[in-house]
Amino acid sequence: MPTESTRRAFLKLSAIGLTAAATPNIASALDAAGPSSDDVQVRVTSGKLRYASAPSLTWRIAGATDTNAITVDPSQKFQEMLGFGAAFTDAACYTFNQLPSPAREQLFHELFHPSEMGLSVCRTCIGASDYSTEVFSYDEGDPDPEMKRFSIAHDQAYVLPMMRLARKENLDLFLFSSPWSPPGWMKAGGSMLGGSMRPHYFAAYAQYFLKFLQGYAAAGVPIQAVTVQNEVDTDQDGRMPACLWPQEYEIRFVKENLGPLLRKNGLATKIWILDHNYNLWGRAVAELDDPGLRQYCNDVAFHGYVGTPAMMSKVHEAHPDAQFYWTEGGPDYTAPDYLTDWAKWGQTFTAAIRNWCRSITGWNLALDEKGRPNIGPFPCGGMVTIHSQTKEITRSGQYWAFAHFSRSVRRGATRFDSVSKFERVNHVGFINPDGNKVLIVTNTGPAQSVTLKQANRSAVLTLEPDSVTTLLWS
Repeated sequence: MPTESTRRAFLKLSAIGLTAAATPNIASALDAAGPSSDDVQVRVTSGKLRYASAPSLTWRIAGATDTNAITVDPSQKFQEMLGFGAAFTDAACYTFNQLPSPAREQLFHELFHPSEMGLSVCRTCIGASDYSTEVFSYDEGDPDPEMKRFSIAHDQAYVLPMMRLARKENLDLFLFSSPWSPPGWMKAGGSMLGGSMRPHYFAAYAQYFLKFLQGYAAAGVPIQAVTVQNEVDTDQDGRMPACLWPQEYEIRFVKENLGPLLRKNGLATKIWILDHNYNLWGRAVAELDDPGLRQYCNDVAFHGYVGTPAMMSKVHEAHPDAQFYWTEGGPDYTAPDYLTDWAKWGQTFTAAIRNWCRSITGWNLALDEKGRPNIGPFPCGGMVTIHSQTKEITRSGQYWAFAHFSRSVRRGATRFDSVSKFERVNHVGFINPDGNKVLIVTNTGPAQSVTLKQANRSAVLTLEPDSVTTLLWS
């Protein structure tokens, strides 16, 4: 996690939510027929509209007056997309588990099935995070370097069952896992709350990762990637599970311990470094510069609480073959605009993708109306809220921003070039594996008319105020 002040500042810019009962224009899926060559399908979230179908746009021959346009060029291609999702924290899984089984199954179908939201890149926690019911690791007690006491029993009650249910809805669910802290006995200070890693336990900690991956796979939940540490550059003043990992520690652990051990045991699990803010881009460059680390790692995970998305492009310039992932960000349930701030989330997601991120993964998939369970200091809300007493499900503004991306952009889609001179309008385009094009346009200002232009054809669109709009065509 970031420091409390920086995280709160970010959350004030990004927090959102909306109750399902107030959204009469919810669309369950894209129209069965794909976009034809002579029209552009339109979906809009603005005001009372929630991913609602709008009148199609008709292509016409572009004229000389179409200079002030969003111009797209699908022939200019960039990174390939992995997908979108949020985190199966201990708290989120506990919250899902409080729903009656029929309601939970219906919600999971909506969230994960490819015909619905199709969330496909989700995070899990290796032990406790700040959003857990308690502080725990998988090896509690005195030092146990041989991992004789290791157990994932804590996760058997509701964490693993929730992820198995999600995988039942989406067999292509990509899961990556992050520790907030090693077991306390591996750290200076002896506690999971704050502190730093002790290098003489690196070999034991690599075994801890291996046993976690093997245990989850045996439980029917294979994990495709791991990060070394959630937010390597803060110990959160000892207020929550956290751990400092100096740059040289992370390099050494990956190239001497974790990477070789996973390879020796035949695991293809990817290792992602950093898992922290944009402003640590220089550290990411330095780690990728190490040839030993690069034998086992080519991937960087970023958070957006501090710095700017353009900092990721600095890493891309130094290492064009490296792959980036946006791995955390969630709303503040106490923010006055919690219910309506989807446009700022659309802007956040767009900026990350335009700076080379292959996936966007939000923070807690679900929490209750007061952001619980929560053992940490932050007022985060869930992507959906499940009321602790009534079990009413509220779909947040972040949810509706995700709808525009996850419903339309398929795994394997490639980002393409799009440019414009409009103020307060952000956009990002994709070509899906089936050849269909997607442009997601976020308007953080008042209503305005824009022209979509591709080669010698154009179409006119009115952007609703404070909106996210998805355009789909052949």
